[in-house]
Amino acid sequence: MAASRKTNAKREISQVVPDPTALKALAHPDRLRMLGLLRIEGPATATTLANRMGLSSGSTSYHLRQLARFGFIEPADDLGDRRDRWWRAAHESTQYDTSELAGEDLEAGLAMTQSILSAHAQQMQRAHDEYRTLPAAWRKASTASDYLLTLNAEQAQRLVAKLENLLWEEARNSPYVEDTPAPGTRRFTIMLHAFPLPGLAPDPEGGPKQ
Repeated sequence: MAASRKTNAKREISQVVPDPTALKALAHPDRLRMLGLLRIEGPATATTLANRMGLSSGSTSYHLRQLARFGFIEPADDLGDRRDRWWRAAHESTQYDTSELAGEDLEAGLAMTQSILSAHAQQMQRAHDEYRTLPAAWRKASTASDYLLTLNAEQAQRLVAKLENLLWEEARNSPYVEDTPAPGTRRFTIMLHAFPLPGLAPDPEGGPKQ
């Protein structure tokens, strides 16, 4: 774990906005998980990540080189030595927008989203499995909820933006995720999924039928 860093009450969160080619490279489930581990747990070596993920060192080293090639991670040259190279995440967050993409670029974005959805499903299942071991206070802070509204596209965009702005505000007021949590705190994840209800016939304008 990284040593705790002093921050102001509100801080900037470093982000990367990859192009479709970089998105395609990141969509590999093992690379996505490696990047997540480096962001959450701090710098690590290929050997450490290989043991953590149950992969070979050769495979892990290859995935790390691909992540570095597209700027998602960088060498942590201040740690280790030439025989045991360390890597760190280059940013805290990955942002991408598929709303206006088409063709191969859209497919690259959708492949990334598919990998994220799979990772989210696995995390939610693990959280469900561990729920009975949580103290009551953390059980009360946990939820698995959905809300169904009737909105037009502009209203839906405003609502999603409002929710995201609230979460980013809380993130900017929080310590770095890779820092050792202070006593009484723990890493807390919120997964936001918002979409037109699937399975409805489209209306004449191409949106969900009201």
